[in-house]
Parts: sequence; C-alpha cells; structure tokens
Amino acid sequence: MASLPDAELPKPPLLLPIVAVVFTGVAAAGVILASLNDRAIAMGFFAAALLAAGVMLAMGRLFRSPTTSIERYTDWAIAHALASASDDALAVTDRSGRMVCANPRYEALFGGWPTPPNLPIGDEGERALGACARAAWRDGESRCNDVQVFGAQVAVRVARVGDESLVWRFIGIHALDLAVQVQGLLAGPTGDRLGGAGVMVVLVAPDGRIRSANRVFRHRALGSADAMADGRDFAGLLITDSIGQVRFEREGMEGTPLRVLQIPFLEGDEAPLLVALLDEEPAVIANPAIAGSASAHVHSLIALLPTGLALIDRDGRFLTMNDAFVRTARVNPSAPPLYPGDLVVREDKATLADAVRRFAGGAPQSLEITVRLKDVSEEPVAITIAGARGLGDAAVLLSLRDSGEEGKLKRQIAQATKMQAVGQLAGGVAHDFNNILTAIIGHCDLMLMRHSPGDSDYDDIQQIRANSNRAASLTRQLLAFSRQQTLRPQVLQLPDIISEVSNLLKRLLGETVSLDVKHGRNLGPVRADPGQLEQVVVNLAVNARDSMLSKNPSGGGSLTIETLAVSSADVRRMDDDVLPVGDYTALRISDTGTGIPPEILPKIWEPFFTTKEVGKGTGLGLSTVYGIIKQSGGYIFAENNPGGGAAFTIYLPVHTAPEAAVAKLPVVKEKPADLWGTGTILVVEDEDMVRAIAERALTRQGYSVVTAENGEVALETIETMDKPDLLVSDVVMPVMDGPSMARKVRERWPDLPILFMSGYAEEQLRRSIDLDNVAFLPKPFSVQQLAEAVQEILVAK
Repeated sequence: MASLPDAELPKPPLLLPIVAVVFTGVAAAGVILASLNDRAIAMGFFAAALLAAGVMLAMGRLFRSPTTSIERYTDWAIAHALASASDDALAVTDRSGRMVCANPRYEALFGGWPTPPNLPIGDEGERALGACARAAWRDGESRCNDVQVFGAQVAVRVARVGDESLVWRFIGIHALDLAVQVQGLLAGPTGDRLGGAGVMVVLVAPDGRIRSANRVFRHRALGSADAMADGRDFAGLLITDSIGQVRFEREGMEGTPLRVLQIPFLEGDEAPLLVALLDEEPAVIANPAIAGSASAHVHSLIALLPTGLALIDRDGRFLTMNDAFVRTARVNPSAPPLYPGDLVVREDKATLADAVRRFAGGAPQSLEITVRLKDVSEEPVAITIAGARGLGDAAVLLSLRDSGEEGKLKRQIAQATKMQAVGQLAGGVAHDFNNILTAIIGHCDLMLMRHSPGDSDYDDIQQIRANSNRAASLTRQLLAFSRQQTLRPQVLQLPDIISEVSNLLKRLLGETVSLDVKHGRNLGPVRADPGQLEQVVVNLAVNARDSMLSKNPSGGGSLTIETLAVSSADVRRMDDDVLPVGDYTALRISDTGTGIPPEILPKIWEPFFTTKEVGKGTGLGLSTVYGIIKQSGGYIFAENNPGGGAAFTIYLPVHTAPEAAVAKLPVVKEKPADLWGTGTILVVEDEDMVRAIAERALTRQGYSVVTAENGEVALETIETMDKPDLLVSDVVMPVMDGPSMARKVRERWPDLPILFMSGYAEEQLRRSIDLDNVAFLPKPFSVQQLAEAVQEILVAK
C-alpha cells in the first residue's frame, strides 16, 4: 500500500482513507468473484463498491488536492485473500500486459510469476493463450480447452474486467499437483535423505532444462551443493564414453560411471521427467586399448589385426573397436560414437541400423552393405556385418576395409581418363573451329585490302577481325589444355622469362599489390616455349590478384615469384608419387589471398571450371597452364600456404644436351616488307572456304595457284602438271591425309618443299611425319601470315 507524505496533503477526515480502502478491497473482490462465475455475490460487492466510491467523491470535493488519487490507496490484500482460497491458479494482468498479482497456486505451478501468455508451456501453448487473451479483450471473456501444461490437459479461462485488467484462471491443475509436490520435495529435506542414500535425483522439464534437483546432484554436477541448478541444460552436464557409460562432464572420463534411471510418474510428451542417478562400478578393462566385458583374449586378438573390426552388443552399441577401424572410419578419439549409425550420413543410418538389429537377433549369414561415412561422404565404403556368438556381450561383428589408397588411385585414374577424353574432344573442336576462323580472318583481310581507314565499312571489318582473333585465342587455350598446341621450344633460363614479364605483371597487379621476385642459384637451363611460359606466369598472377582482391577489396597483398634448383636428392626426400626422380628447375608463384577451398582443389585443372561470376571467366586459365606445363614435360602442383593464400609450384626438367645453346631472350624475326613473289604453288585443302582463301591470297601476291580438294585429287593433278615450286597441304583430310600424299609426291620430286597447315600441334605432327624440308603453319592464319610463310620457304630454296 502506497503512502503519501503528510506535508503534501491537507488533513482529510479519517473516514476518507477508510472508505478508500473499503472501495478498493470490495472492488477487487468483485473482480475475482466475477471471474469465478459467482455473479450474484459479485454484483453485491460491486454495489457496495459504488456506494463507497460515492462517499469518497463527496468527501474528496471538500478536501481536493492535485496529488490525491484513488490509486494511492489501492490495496490488493482482500483480492489476494480471496484468490488464495481458490483451488485454481489465478493471475491478473493489466492493459500493458504486466503482472498485477497471482495466487500461490499459480506460483507453485509455474515456479514463479511468469506473465501470461509467455509461460513455459511450449510455443503452441503460448500461441493458444495469446489468442485467448485477444478474444477476451474483444469479447469480454474467452476460454481455451486442452492446453498442455507440463503434460496435463488444462482449461484456461480469461475474463476482462473493465478496460484495465485480465483475470487468468487455470482450471483442472490437480493432475499437476504431484509434479509440484515432487519439485518441492527434491529441494527440501526429502531430497537430502535421498542424497544420503547415494541417490541423485533431478526433475527435468520437457525442454531438457532442470526444474529441481537435490543437493548431492548439485554438488556432483556443479561443484557446490548450494549452486543454482534450475534452468540448466541437464544433458549438457553429462558425457558418454565409447561404450555408453555416462559420467558427469565436470568429473571427466576419470569420474565414476553413472547408472541413469527414468522414473515415469506423469503421462504425456510434455510431462516433466524424474531422473535418478546412481554410482556404478566401472567396467572391467581387459586391455587399455579395448573395452567391454567379452573375452579378453578375443579383444586382444581383434586389437592386433590390421583389418578394421568392431564388436556391437545386443542393444546396437559399440563394445570395442580396434585401431584399424578407428583410422578407417575417421573416428574422433575425443568423442567416440555410441552407435554404428553415428558414423554414416543421415540417409544410410536406417539401413545400417536395420542390418545390425537383424544380425543381433541371430541372422545366420554375413552381409556386406555400402555406406557413406559422414566425414568423407563422397567415398562409399563397404561394411561386412556378421553375427557374433560366444564373445560375451558382443552380438555383432563389423568389418570395415581401409580402401583409402585404393579409392584415391581410382579417383586419380578416373580423373586422368576424364581429362584425356575432354582433351581429345577439345582438340577436335579446336581443329574444326580453326578452319572456320581461318576463313573468317582471311575474308576480313581480303576485304580490308579494298577499303581504306576512312571507309564506312572499314571499322566493321576490323571489329569482325578482332573478335575472330579473340576466338582464335580461345581455341589456342583448348589446344593447350589438350596438349595439342603448337610450341616453339627453346633452351632458356627461367630468370630471363621472369625478367621479360615483370613489367607487364606490375601493370596487371596494380599499385596496391607488391611483386617480390627471388632467384635461386645454380639454376639449370630448361627447354620450353618462352611465349607460353610467359602466358603461364601471367595466368597465375592474374588469378592471384583476383584472390587477393576478393579477400581485401580495397587492395593490398603480395605476390612472390621464386626460382630455385631442385636436385635429385631433394626429389627423393619429397617422396612424391607423381614427380619422377631427376634434376629440376622450379618456379613457385605464391600469394596472400584467400587460398583454395579443399573441396575445390582437386577440380582446379578441369576445363571450364571456375569460381568466378558468370561472364568474368572462361574456366580455361588453369587448364591452359596445366596443358602448357605438361606439354613442356614439366609438372605443376597447387597447395595452400599455412599462413594463408595459395602457391603454385612448377617443376621443369633440367635440359642436359651438351650442344644446346641457351637463348637469353626470344628471337624475334624481322618481317619482310615486300611479300610479292612468283612461281607455281599446289594447294591441297579439304575445306572449301580455307582452300578459296589460300588461293585468292596467294594469287594476289603474284603466284600461280593450282588447287585440289584432297590427297587423291592432288596425286591425279600432279600427273598432268609440271613440277610446282611449293606444295601447301592440310594435314588431316578424308580418304588420304596430307603426309601420305606428300610421301607419294616426294617419290616423284624428292626436293619439293612442303608447307603443312593444321590446327593440331606441330610437335604431334612431326612425330608422325618422317619427311625432311617440311615447314608448318598453324591455323588460324591471316593472309599476311600465309604470304610470309610461303615467301620464307621459297627464298630459302
């Protein structure tokens, strides 16, 4: 009851506060009785309250004060007394949802004074009470039947009194009396007597939280008998070992094992659980490496076997598992599984559990099933299940074969086969596409000869030519991946290549990324195409830049390029299955970016695989790098740096030919200014458009051109013509290919020069062409490139 200082109020007659108390008490009683359906008596209380209010109003006019208020004299003592006499749980909330008062039955039921509808009865119960409250504010009264409160069906009635209060009445809570009584008993002397007998008892709410526990439980689980256990997660206080024994988490695996008993005393899924815990003697350990109650000799034998074996009891729990099983199944020793199903993915749990249950019941024959382990779900493993008899508590024997190395080898073979198939497809597509690009680029060149830079069509033709060159670059990437690209290998030193490309790298990386170049000593020469090696370095540097920008969009990072000598002894110490023993010159490019996720690392060499956004990468960058290095006879490996970022290491064999002269820089040949010439050229090409372009281009340069659409026609043609000055032929043609046709022609004219043109790699073709005085022109080529190649051969002749 609130009090006011005497100095603030005029002295009213003693009757005014008395009448105020009478008014508030009688009105509160009317509120409670109205909510209890005692309407006749309630109306009498309200009439008396109105009479008292009239007296107060008349007296208040004589002693008016700005701070005088009826609320100053509000006293809920009478209301409490009436509510305490009810067998139901009662509570009153105001318009803003605050708790005004509640009777002891309400406090005992909910363990305090939570404000409805936010009660610890589950989300569904809260929603039902909320809807009931809204209906009561709207209609004056509402009722909710069959509300689950701690496992019992309870009816809730909500009544609105005036415009300021709701009265909540929980009817039929007698079924909960036992739970409330048990909760009080555990916290009192009864709980202490149970603890003296060695029984730890705890009452657990449906959500797994502790509602009450005796002192001995709080001492063992929390470290102090006076510790507050209410509201703690019961399961979080316990741990389970590999054989299913339960201990207190605070005591660890060295603590005393516990026997856990659940005592049912209320029905329903929402009923609280009464759990008793008793100390249990630890199981006899036959060997520190294995546990269980089966024969110690059998367990010792299982522990020594290299095959992964585990014993399961009749309840489907692990009794023991040997080291091979732990290693093969990727078992975490700090958190061993309790059931076999804990090892596999969710989709395989039911299959494995049913098989174990069937053999535990006495199935006579063994069974092999394929499952997927949780940690390596992409690798199915075979588990053999058999019934176990005469091994004590063991009922099922599981056998798991370690197929890690075998699976790794299978994946490598599958990956190599896939890469080879994709490479063959890419090479074939690139060859056919190069013929189309040759025709497009050639026609553009012929049209540009008839247009000057000021013509209206000149820019459009240049645009077509530029896009054709971009497409040609894409085909070169496909050929590089399939190892069918034309290379111009030279004997060179890696530092010279890095020096040539450093200026370009600085522009590509920008000012925010630092470039650090380190060269080792005693580097051996390597044989490779300098232009293609520059492309490898540029591709790796651009990927590193993008990785660093994704990690830090504002810029920053460091790219390190190192060259180092790797001797045969170093390779032996590396003990790598892929890298053969030998002397290498290595190139290592590392960055400080985000690194490569482990699940992506095996896929980075695949063509068209990219992690960049759509339209920002073709997925051919790393596959091109891979193809160039492999075609050069080298090896490339990718890994993540321990401190962050990725590193690519390239191993190129040291070139040991004594007559090899090291080229310091790539030699750039001067192009002749005048491409005019004379003579007769026989052009053999099965693609009509390419043949037409070659004929028109060479004719414009002053040559006399004779054409043939395949090798057989070419042989018929030479029978009726004089010796040509040059034979220009495609390599791959139907019926008779270019090399076969060239051998027949050489039988007649042994010294006839030959120019082969093809979309395939020159190295691959030279291995299949045993002819001298043969030149090569890769497709696609321009009109000028064709004229330059022809003039170079004829001048040398």
